[in-house]
Amino acid sequence: MSTPLANDAPQAGACPLKVLVLDDEPMILMDLMFGVEDLGAVALDARSVADALAWVERERPDAAILDVNLGRGATCKPVAERLRDMGVPFLLHSGDLDRQGEVVASMGAPIVPKPTPGHVVVGRALDLVKRGNDTRR
Repeated sequence: MSTPLANDAPQAGACPLKVLVLDDEPMILMDLMFGVEDLGAVALDARSVADALAWVERERPDAAILDVNLGRGATCKPVAERLRDMGVPFLLHSGDLDRQGEVVASMGAPIVPKPTPGHVVVGRALDLVKRGNDTRR
């Protein structure tokens, strides 16, 4: 697991990376968004599957951080499937791995358990972009 360095941020004049952040918990969402912005990327924030899918269709993200359990029985699976179809790398960020084990396994993506500091989660997501969009690593 690597921690991003200041020189990992996009260069001046370069188009900043866009990172979709899906989480139904406002404080976690805000922490992750700040982490994305601190590295010079653009945070696309979503609190629901519908919000996330709308972002995906409007602004193709370069990477995504997806909370697995979104409350009321909803999971990030529809978003994960759409991102996979588009070739967008993503990771799963969950504190409920015991209950969501089958759902998580079916998505076949890297997992960062909660709680993990936001800058570490964001660094892992940006590492996926550097590796060439391979979500199986």
